[in-house]
Amino acid sequence: MDKPLIRLNKYLSEAGHCSRRAADKLIEEGRVTINGKVTEIGTKVAPNDEIHVDGKLVKNSKKSSVYLAFNKPIGIVCTTDTRVEKNNIIDFIGYHKRIFPIGRLDKPSEGLILLTDDGDIVNKILRASNNHEKEYIVTVNKPISQTFVKRMSQGVPILDTVTRKCKVEKLDTYEFKIILTQGLNRQIRRMCEFLDYEVKTLKRTRIMNIKLDIPVGKYRELSETELNELNTLLKGSTKEFKPKTNKK
Repeated sequence: MDKPLIRLNKYLSEAGHCSRRAADKLIEEGRVTINGKVTEIGTKVAPNDEIHVDGKLVKNSKKSSVYLAFNKPIGIVCTTDTRVEKNNIIDFIGYHKRIFPIGRLDKPSEGLILLTDDGDIVNKILRASNNHEKEYIVTVNKPISQTFVKRMSQGVPILDTVTRKCKVEKLDTYEFKIILTQGLNRQIRRMCEFLDYEVKTLKRTRIMNIKLDIPVGKYRELSETELNELNTLLKGSTKEFKPKTNKK
């Protein structure tokens, strides 16, 4: 029996080249070919097809996946495009296998970010509908009021939406902890700006069950216990985006 065809973005993800979302971007930019021909999003590939990205052959061979926890320093950019950005996360880590970050942290932010070559787990964690927690410690430019804590936790309007309710705890005069279950662009900074506060430092200290416990600029492999717990938390998570249906 012939092996079934799979979508090109899934092929690139399973090969450890990039996430499905990043694969779609590469395809849109015309950087992916199948058997020498530039292809398009949605194309399916057969086991004997030759897939090239930027002229380099991508092989989809079964292997054990890599899962890293990294304490990103300020100034490092979470991109896999090493041609464009000098201070990118991939060159900084210098890992011996191709890996990519799960999500991102802004250049002026620091803290925990996960890296892997497992495209499926990337999509499960990134989908905001899965409600996976991320925890941050933030300092701001002026004393934190109870009104600030209340409004941040209840949600504020940014980027044409209202942020989800979240957990906010004042830690000190200028410092608070916030736990989010969504990942809008520069979300915490925009939320603070809306309430007339300026973020001075922002550090991510936890992603789901994975806690930040390594020095700045260092990485470690996830333990078997962490991976087992992570997989338990991800059970039932969707791999792909499913649009909500309007209930009348």
